[in-house]
Amino acid sequence: MKKHIPNAITCANLFSGCIGVVFAFKGELQIAAYFVLLSGLFDFFDGMVARLLNVKSEIGKQLDSLADMVSFGFLPGVVMFQLLKTSDYPSEYLPYLGFIITVFSALRLAKFNIDERQTEDFIGLNTPMNTLFIVSLPFIAVDYPSIIGSTLILIATILITSYLLVSEIKIFSMKFSDLSWGKNKMKFIFLMLSVVMIAFLKFAAIPFVLVAYIALSIIHFRGIKMNSDS
Repeated sequence: MKKHIPNAITCANLFSGCIGVVFAFKGELQIAAYFVLLSGLFDFFDGMVARLLNVKSEIGKQLDSLADMVSFGFLPGVVMFQLLKTSDYPSEYLPYLGFIITVFSALRLAKFNIDERQTEDFIGLNTPMNTLFIVSLPFIAVDYPSIIGSTLILIATILITSYLLVSEIKIFSMKFSDLSWGKNKMKFIFLMLSVVMIAFLKFAAIPFVLVAYIALSIIHFRGIKMNSDS
């Protein structure tokens, strides 16, 4: 019985993502964002539960990627599609560029599944973090409509995030093997910075959280390389 628990949590991630997609297609992007958060919560706990119960399986790994493809691949593509539909350069075909994010998310997930270098950390931006950034944009648009409503900025966002998904930039995972400061210094710093920024800026903090995540990852792995070379 216990071997099915992690897969059930993964299915909850998928189910939540599907609901989020429905709200995104209806144009209710902020509600869709909350379902992304719910999917992210399930995505975090399915692997943790599998490790605690010692029931990791190949079907669980594949199911996780399929669920992520909907929640963190298709859903952000739909959100970007809707943002482009209401941007300052209305076009019948331009909004479909939003699904470039979906394509590169699929490439990212496929690459992750076969890349043996990514057993502990990531190479390229992980799809949940990218999706969290994309779904924060409708919230930011409330206060900064001219920025988020800019077609050029949205297209630039698509290109930059798509590149980051399949890039060779090393990104640390937020999984903790223990709670020691020495091993997890950058993770703790990132968490503290994120909490402070979100407390003050709420969803508008997410772009800054993303930049901090990438910057701290680069510093972290550069430090490891320097220590190994010396």
